[in-house]
Amino acid sequence: MNTNIFPMSINSLQRYILPSLTRRGWGVGLLLAFCLLSCSDDDFGPDPSKDWAGTTTFFTPTDDAGFNTYYTPTIGRCGDPMPFYDQKAGEYKVLYLQEYDNNGPCYHPFWGISTKDGANYTSLGEVLPTGTSTAQQDASLGTGCAIYNEKDGLYYIYYTGYNVLLPNHEVVMRATSPDFKTWTKDNVWALKGTDYGYDANDFRDPQIFQAEDGLWHMVISSKLRFAEFKSSDLKNWENVGSFPMIWDRMCECPDIFKMGEWWYMVYSEGYRAPWSRKVKYMMAPTFDALKACFNDPGANWPKDGHEGVLDSRAFYAAKTASNGTDRLIWGWSPYRTGATLHDKNINVGADGEPNWSGALVCHKIIQHPDGTLTLGPVPALAAKYDKEQGVSIMASNGASPSGDGRGASLSGDNAYLLFARLATCNHLSFTVKTSNNWDKFGISFVRGTDSKKYYTIVVNPEDENHRKVNFEQEGKEGKGFIEAADGYWFDRPADNVYNIDIYTDNSVLTFYINDVCAYTQRIYGIQKNCWSINNYGGSVTISNVKVSQQ
Repeated sequence: MNTNIFPMSINSLQRYILPSLTRRGWGVGLLLAFCLLSCSDDDFGPDPSKDWAGTTTFFTPTDDAGFNTYYTPTIGRCGDPMPFYDQKAGEYKVLYLQEYDNNGPCYHPFWGISTKDGANYTSLGEVLPTGTSTAQQDASLGTGCAIYNEKDGLYYIYYTGYNVLLPNHEVVMRATSPDFKTWTKDNVWALKGTDYGYDANDFRDPQIFQAEDGLWHMVISSKLRFAEFKSSDLKNWENVGSFPMIWDRMCECPDIFKMGEWWYMVYSEGYRAPWSRKVKYMMAPTFDALKACFNDPGANWPKDGHEGVLDSRAFYAAKTASNGTDRLIWGWSPYRTGATLHDKNINVGADGEPNWSGALVCHKIIQHPDGTLTLGPVPALAAKYDKEQGVSIMASNGASPSGDGRGASLSGDNAYLLFARLATCNHLSFTVKTSNNWDKFGISFVRGTDSKKYYTIVVNPEDENHRKVNFEQEGKEGKGFIEAADGYWFDRPADNVYNIDIYTDNSVLTFYINDVCAYTQRIYGIQKNCWSINNYGGSVTISNVKVSQQ
């Protein structure tokens, strides 16, 4: 039997498909037959003809339909997330643009999920539908925001109404609800950029917050500038001017908030260049000073050494929400296409990601004493990935294993430790100590002892005191450095100790070093394949290797 005809796991069938079929009166026998036909090699445990624990050759797995941690709907994908903290319900709600492979003429309704911790989600289904006709301004929906107003007891969604067939391609629209379930669109109100001298085609992504004057402010992305409006009641809005974007770069999905003593603006720089199209931030002591930062961005980047970049190009359109204690940030990690797993893994596109939408990835925002920001793992992830596994070194080169079997010293070129196959969802943690300020190391995935290509996250010395995460396709037939898939510069740890945490869910991976670096990547084939820690010249010491799963 061809076990790859249906790449959906039994877990996915149980979670999403079987309840629906049962409601429709399908017989148990037919359900069981469907399950048997749909199983993959590991649905009922390892294939007895294959020694999964003892082999190290390359295997081609498939992603589950519906990811467990980095949320992906069973059908379609997630576009721009719009999170907010619902104080009435005591949970985060994250709206997103629902994307399908074949969108209809009216597309991108708002769907939603809820979570208390950024690691476990409940689907809310469709929250705000599109218009029903291509003659309507909101025939398609674009990014916006949700907020609760205590004064009138209403939830508000401000969103982009998009219709290329109308004179104003993009306008800002709104809907209200008393319970976040039943929504009423305000079809007699719209904020048109052309009424205030803004662009007819680029007027989108409204974000609402309260500023120092106690009023509600709305910031909207328009052509090369941010439009600003204010209101006392969340209904009537006054234009108060605009402020520039980053030179000639369109900036999307603005998110403005105060954290501690600092004001921040998180935005997605849409400029299509190998070093751009990333989520970034500006910071200042006041809201007015924050806007002024954009008058001369080069002089006002955050003093973090990487111009406010927060992650890689595999994390985009991010916005934040806070429960009063933690501030979390959600963005989407793009899916990638190609004829084979290897094609997909290097199909990043130096002039921009080839595909739009993907899986929702959540990080925790870390605020440092000087006000600069980095991203770290959501605390609930460690609790979710709580089943510790044995650590098995399957092969090595240039290695002197440690006494506890959870590490080794690696010396010379092509030194590595190859570990046993991973599951679908994994938490890898370990410590790397380099012998000097120039040592280079990496972590490889989709690596078999017979692999001519595999994929490595390289911690590269850019100079003696700075590092950057690069992405490489290694092996005899590997392409090497993959342009536009790298991270950002960060300071070399003074003690040369790198505490590393890696979380994977199917093909989505998040990678963290100390509290100074976060890197998101899409690597197909992680699950069911071996992984390794590598050294490239010099010597490094690996310790405390731990593998945990759900």
